[in-house]
Amino acid sequence: MNILCIGHAAYDTTVPVLNFPEENTKNRVPERLGNGGGPANNAAYLLGKWGMNTYFAGIVGDDQDGRKIEEELKQVGVNTKYLEFNKEHTTTSSFIIANQKNGSRTIMTYRPSHMAMTDVSVTEDIDVILVDGQEYEFSKKMLEQYPNAISIIDAGRPVEEVIDLCHKVNYVVCSKEFAETVANTKIEMDHFETLTQTLETLEQLFHTTIVITLEANGCLYRESGVVKIMPSLEVTPVDSTGAGDIFHGAFTYAISNHYSFEDSLRIACIAGAISVTRLGSRRSMPEKEEMKKYFYEFK
Repeated sequence: MNILCIGHAAYDTTVPVLNFPEENTKNRVPERLGNGGGPANNAAYLLGKWGMNTYFAGIVGDDQDGRKIEEELKQVGVNTKYLEFNKEHTTTSSFIIANQKNGSRTIMTYRPSHMAMTDVSVTEDIDVILVDGQEYEFSKKMLEQYPNAISIIDAGRPVEEVIDLCHKVNYVVCSKEFAETVANTKIEMDHFETLTQTLETLEQLFHTTIVITLEANGCLYRESGVVKIMPSLEVTPVDSTGAGDIFHGAFTYAISNHYSFEDSLRIACIAGAISVTRLGSRRSMPEKEEMKKYFYEFK
C-alpha cells in the first residue's frame, strides 16, 4: 500500500503563552519549539510514524529549514524523493502563538510568491493520494495519473484551486470555515438544520463523500443516508496546532487499512483530540499504542 501526500511544507516556530499578548508589548516565553509543518507534510509524518509506506511531494527552499523538514520525514520512514529543494526561494515559515489558556493558536505564515513544484515523474504504483491543495497542478496530474487510487483532500482554504480539486477526489474532508464559505451558510451547533443544509449543499456541489470537521465538536458526515456527528474526545486543550492535519493523516491511515467509514472517522477524531493536549504538531502526534486506549480495535 503506497500513499502519496502532496502539498504544503513549512517550518513552524511555536511559542506558548499563558494569555494572548497585548498589542505593542514585549513578552518573554518559556520555550520555543521548531519543527516541520503544513497539512500534507504533517499528515505524511503521522502516516510514516504509524508504519505506512508513504511518499511526500512538496517544495522547500534549499536551506537549513528545508533540510530539517527532510530529515524529520526520513526519521519516521517517509520517502522524500519527491521533496523538491528550490534554490530561488526560502522554505515557507510559520510563526505560531499557542494560547495555553484556551488551546487556541494564531498562525502567521510567509510563503514566497510563485513558489511551486516543477513537473516531476512518479513511477510507483500509488494506492492512496492525500492532497491539501497547495500544489494544485501536481495534485491534479497525480489524480489523473492514478484514477483508481483512493483520493482525499484536506480542504482548509476556500480558494479556487482547492474547490476545483474537491471535484476530483473520493473524500472531501473540509474545515468548518471552508464548508460555510463554499456553501454560503452558517453552521450553528444548536441548530442541526444548519449542519444538514451545509452538508447537503456540498454533497450536491461535489457529488462525493463529504466530512466537515467541527474542531472540539468532532465531525459531520452522512452514513446510510443519515446525517450524523462523530463526537470528539473531551480533553483539556493546550495547543490546537496541527490537529486538523493529524485528523486527516489518521483518517487516511484508517481508510488505507480498510476500516469502515465510521471507524475511520472515530480514529481521526481520537488522534486529533489527543494532539491538542500537547504543544506543537510533530510531538503532539499519538503513538499507535496510545490509540488502543481509546479504540480497542485499532491496529
